[in-house]
Amino acid sequence: MGVLRIEPARAQAWSPKSLATIWRSFDLQLTIYALLLASIGLAMAYSNSVESGSSPLARDSTFLRGLMWAGLSVLVFGLATIFDYSWLKTFAWPIYFANLGLLASTLVLGRGIGGTARWISVLGLQFQFSELAKILMIVVLANYLAARQSKLDSLWSILGACLLVGPALVLVLLQPDLGTSLVFGAILAGMLFMSGASLRWLGILAAAAIPASYGAWTYLLRDYQKARLLSFLDPSQDIQGAGYQLYQSQIAVGSGGVFGKGLTNGTQDSLNFLPVQTTDFVFAKLSEELGFLGALVVFVLFVALLWRLLVCAWRSRDPFGLLMASGMASLVLFQLVINVGMVIGVMPITGIPLPFVTHGGASLISLALGLGILQSINMHQARAEW
Repeated sequence: MGVLRIEPARAQAWSPKSLATIWRSFDLQLTIYALLLASIGLAMAYSNSVESGSSPLARDSTFLRGLMWAGLSVLVFGLATIFDYSWLKTFAWPIYFANLGLLASTLVLGRGIGGTARWISVLGLQFQFSELAKILMIVVLANYLAARQSKLDSLWSILGACLLVGPALVLVLLQPDLGTSLVFGAILAGMLFMSGASLRWLGILAAAAIPASYGAWTYLLRDYQKARLLSFLDPSQDIQGAGYQLYQSQIAVGSGGVFGKGLTNGTQDSLNFLPVQTTDFVFAKLSEELGFLGALVVFVLFVALLWRLLVCAWRSRDPFGLLMASGMASLVLFQLVINVGMVIGVMPITGIPLPFVTHGGASLISLALGLGILQSINMHQARAEW
């Protein structure tokens, strides 16, 4: 991975005009769309707290934890925005190895359910390092591909990107966390495509991934993971087992109708029929309580967010910025499609969260970090103009 040398910045006097130029480059729309989606996630957390019979502001309530994570996310976003993103390119290698170290420590120290090792306790709070690893991998890949813009018609450059992602993907798969490992693959594919890598070689590698997927299915996936992946084909065959989540999710989505039952009035949640209703299956809860119109609003916000991410990519005069925005867009789009698809029964259940809406501190903070880096790119490039 090439390390790009950063020339010392020339001393420049701050002026009201220069400050106005910099802050005009701050993408307010991108921030607003993300905040609105996160607010919808908080509304779902509030509903869950009320329907569970506890006060939304109780110490162990989902809503209070959501508020806390949202506050930390805003702080992370602000710090990342004012941080000079060019240092990320300088320290790409240390970031890469730190990323692998965090994932490896999860295998040793992590806790989970049913023999998994996905969460580590940080100051009494459960944090999933694999969520942070997505953003750090985007940073590393953006630096690698930006340094090889003229060599991406070469198979070796493309394989180099695959080898960078490979160790992190395997470490996540060993937790085991199939969903997050698939996100790494989607990020790699999206960034390679947007970087202008040879489509011929990408097609050949995609074809080679088919037998590799068969090997992973045979030797790496556990029986319960295979059952969950296959349950979407016909959840009624095992309603009390692997198909239970999907069956209850489809009931929740269908019962919401056009206008929904109203916030805090969802029966699938209050009667404890719908598992993980604020995390993996939050879209089912949202559809039941806010209906088709509520789901439509969420889709419109995601489309608007993706559009602003692509605008950030197109406007960037630095290949690193273009690729960073492309990686974030790939992450958000893939998780949106897979999460909603698994909730309505057209995609296998893989445990992929819905960006910004799913209740989870690690996911929200990591997304805030990624968006903050993009805002840093926008603003520091504007500063370089004056």
